[in-house]
Amino acid sequence: MNYAPGRLSLGLSASLFAFPAVAAEPVLLEALSVTERQLEETATGPVQGYRATRSSTATKTDTDIRDTPQSIAVVPSQVLEDLNSTRIDRALDFAGGVSRQNNFGGLTFLNYSVRGFTTGELYKNGFAVNRGSYSAPDTSSIERIEVLKGPAASLYGRGDPGGLVNIVTKRPEAYAFSQFKVSAGSWDRYRSSLDVNTPLSDDASVLSRVNVAVEDNGSFRDYVGSERRIVSPSLSWQLSPETRLSIDSEFSRTESVFDRGIAAVNNELGPVSRSSFFGEPNDGRIRNDNQTLDLTLEHSLNDSWTLRLANHYTQGRLKGNSSEPQQVVGSTLSRFYRERDFEWNDSIPQAELHGQFDFAGWQHQTLAGLEYENYRNSQKYPQSATSPDYGLNLYNPVYGKPKPALVKPNDFFERTESYALNLQDQITFTGRLRGLLGVRLEHIEQTAQNRTSQVSNRQEKDVVTPRAGLLYQLTPEVGVFANASTSFKPNSIGTQGQVYKPEKGLGYEAGVKLDLFDSRLGATIALFRIDKENVITTDAFGDSVAAGKARSQGVDLQFSGQLSDAVRLIGAYAYIDAEVTHGDASLPKGSDLLGIPQHSGSLMAVYTFQNGLLQGSDVGAAANYVGERSGQAGSSFRLPGYSTVDLLGHYRVSEQVTLGLNLNNLFDRTYYERGYNAVWNMPGEPRNLMVSLSVAH
Repeated sequence: MNYAPGRLSLGLSASLFAFPAVAAEPVLLEALSVTERQLEETATGPVQGYRATRSSTATKTDTDIRDTPQSIAVVPSQVLEDLNSTRIDRALDFAGGVSRQNNFGGLTFLNYSVRGFTTGELYKNGFAVNRGSYSAPDTSSIERIEVLKGPAASLYGRGDPGGLVNIVTKRPEAYAFSQFKVSAGSWDRYRSSLDVNTPLSDDASVLSRVNVAVEDNGSFRDYVGSERRIVSPSLSWQLSPETRLSIDSEFSRTESVFDRGIAAVNNELGPVSRSSFFGEPNDGRIRNDNQTLDLTLEHSLNDSWTLRLANHYTQGRLKGNSSEPQQVVGSTLSRFYRERDFEWNDSIPQAELHGQFDFAGWQHQTLAGLEYENYRNSQKYPQSATSPDYGLNLYNPVYGKPKPALVKPNDFFERTESYALNLQDQITFTGRLRGLLGVRLEHIEQTAQNRTSQVSNRQEKDVVTPRAGLLYQLTPEVGVFANASTSFKPNSIGTQGQVYKPEKGLGYEAGVKLDLFDSRLGATIALFRIDKENVITTDAFGDSVAAGKARSQGVDLQFSGQLSDAVRLIGAYAYIDAEVTHGDASLPKGSDLLGIPQHSGSLMAVYTFQNGLLQGSDVGAAANYVGERSGQAGSSFRLPGYSTVDLLGHYRVSEQVTLGLNLNNLFDRTYYERGYNAVWNMPGEPRNLMVSLSVAH
């Protein structure tokens, strides 16, 4: 597939924007349904403003968030729109207790942490998508981002106990519309996107929607840049009054420079310029291609029972070269050279039966589901030895040295198969008391092969992961809840064929859900404690064992809503105490977990003018605070805390046309948003400006 240069993206999107207008006229008869759609929120549909009232991430059913005995933070697309954000990292600052972790040199959304524990599990519409080198999610097709706090293995299987992020994508709707948006910003950043919704039948039984985004991004980092092309078509077909078929897909290509950031000198950040690049410009860009196809068939058996059949398939490839820093020696940063060729595919079929019935005087909403997963991952990344001769001076890097010989073959293949049974019951005991019981029984078979040595190792595990929760509605405005849940994650097979016990987590949570100011503002406050065991560590003889333990405890708060017709706001705060409770010499007891600030918080408020010449226009500000945190596991190196302030505004030229302005990092703070060790630290962006134009039809 060949793409035109990024700055031609405006013309590409403009030409695409032109075609849907022909289909708009025949479906104007559906216009009366718009108001109804806005008033009736669903778990997968649009959110009016900042506050979502329903979610399916915690239960896989369309449930009122106030009736779910677990913390769920929802960041709607309006937040992404106001921030003019093209990636989800910034939006997650408003979820509470979510921290940025290793992003694989800027190539992917590799890791993040929730409530103190780092994970690589990312979900889209309830399916895992981040088990290969999945590129960072683009916001063009996102309807909402949901963060489920605490262990979630009873529904989703293997994962870490802090929680997970589930992206809900935009779905076809029953009336025609389109929106074209173009933006330009500091460091030669250009982007255009298009959202086209078109009913394909007069009775709106067949609906389609296509989201397209193209971008060409420069950077404040020397020699760093990226290009992205993404197309996300979706289709909904009401085959009969009882049966609906949904198709969701995504095709993306990202080409970007691999960038590990900058190094600390004597464990101090600051001496090295935040724009300095310590890769190699002539390595070129790494290309990441991803394709995803989801099919879902839902059939209502009667008024109480529904059968859902679904299949998720994703595949991808990442290919390219990089020169990466390894160690500071005096004023020289030693490096190694690596060539990558990754391929992966993942198939997940599901069958679920949803039902509602009364038994023993209680109302039950049940789910019984079967799931199979077949995941394969091939990784070839031959590399050179680390050498100061291939290194760079920290203060005056000179590029173009000959590539060192590749001496480490690094050729691996992994296959994981799992078979699972999900059982869940949401129980309404009384008008005020609700409960939730769930369990997942899973069998996992994991094979790892070193294709260089031809050594293959295999392990099988049977795991049971239960959860339980209660919620009591004290008043219409105040509900209290508590839950306990578990997690597990298979440990990787050791280099000598060792089979380790899987990591296990146990989480407890108790909190309050608030519905304030005539339901204009919603909030959740929760106390939590999570324990994790069987973390790989080293014993007194230097052998790896599954003996490590870690604990995270604290409190988090998230709130969102519409204080008045003019003011919307969203915010979060978290206090997290996360540490090793049983470690080894390299990561001793009492060590802070990597990248977890004790204190973090965010707040965004937007004021919309209600009348006059500026009616429909808005202005706002967003503030974010991240405290000091560990920058390298088991060491004294720390990433300093930081705070940023962003300003935003939109001028509504007409009903169809809006001009936007975003000024980020208003006070030009120097900060470091993520780190992995003393030589891999990514600086945050200096003060920058972005302007946008949006045209709706």
